[in-house]
Amino acid sequence: MREPINIETDDNKLIDAFIEGNENAFNYIVLKYQKKVYRIIRRIVLNHDDTNDILQEVFIKLYNSMSEYRRESRLFTYLYRIAVNHSLNHIRKAKKNKACIVQINDDIHDLSSTNPGIEEELEKKEKIKIVEKALKSLPEKQRLVFILRFYDNLSYEEIGEILNISKGGLKANYFHAVKKIQKIITDERQ
Repeated sequence: MREPINIETDDNKLIDAFIEGNENAFNYIVLKYQKKVYRIIRRIVLNHDDTNDILQEVFIKLYNSMSEYRRESRLFTYLYRIAVNHSLNHIRKAKKNKACIVQINDDIHDLSSTNPGIEEELEKKEKIKIVEKALKSLPEKQRLVFILRFYDNLSYEEIGEILNISKGGLKANYFHAVKKIQKIITDERQ
């Protein structure tokens, strides 16, 4: 008899249980990783609705390909790779359709002028817009490396597995991304 599984169960045991027919094992995988996967997608596409759609696609893809997963990399690395690829495909489709590829949710108008701390809230939103503008201006590879390294705190080795880029190439991309973001933020403040 197999030991019981839960969200704390090792990924390989969850995968084995799922392959053996335990649907709850997949639910635990989703619960374990959906927030992390959501964040990476959201940072790439910058739109909540699109992010939710892509998140569903990512887990559907994982569900359908679980028996083919060879475990050459960790499960979250495999999931990140799927998430990045689906996000980039979404952006490419949006560019082809000449649709807006980035929608920044602007709820400044929803804030009441009687709200205490309105100046701080507006300033915070403005800073977020500047950072999003800086991220949008980066070439795709630099943007992805920056997001994975800065926001998700992944090692260069993990990013290399996800993006299939050498460690030296990753460091160069990250360095250039940081420099460009710093310049844009400095220019915006002047």
